[in-house]
Amino acid sequence: MQAEARRLNRLRRLEKVRAIAKQAAAQEAAAAEGTLAQLKALADKTRAMADDYRTRSALHDGQELRQLGLFVAGLTTISTTTLRDAAQAQTVADRKQEELALAERRRAAVEDRAATGQRALALRQASPPLGARRAVGTVLE
Repeated sequence: MQAEARRLNRLRRLEKVRAIAKQAAAQEAAAAEGTLAQLKALADKTRAMADDYRTRSALHDGQELRQLGLFVAGLTTISTTTLRDAAQAQTVADRKQEELALAERRRAAVEDRAATGQRALALRQASPPLGARRAVGTVLE
């Protein structure tokens, strides 16, 4: 029974380690999702700015038109680059979510094994096996 109790203690410690790993994975997944949201918002805002400047028509000369064209092209490049970064961030966020799910499955598996071990140990301690001898001191006369 001592070996079973030690095994159960090891499983409980492993469960705590897996819970900590799951918490770390959850924090990483949340950070990745936050980065993704920021990049998408930035790409949308940059695209909206480029669209707004593109529709401006109150220009006085060709120099202003040229500067506006360069500015809009720059904003469009930034928007495109940010969208590409957002796609990469989406991949990272998806991978982090998969890691979180895996960490939860690992933690749950250890929890189940520990619970099964706890039940088995409690059952063994509650009832002695059939045919067990009691330790009774016999006195010889």
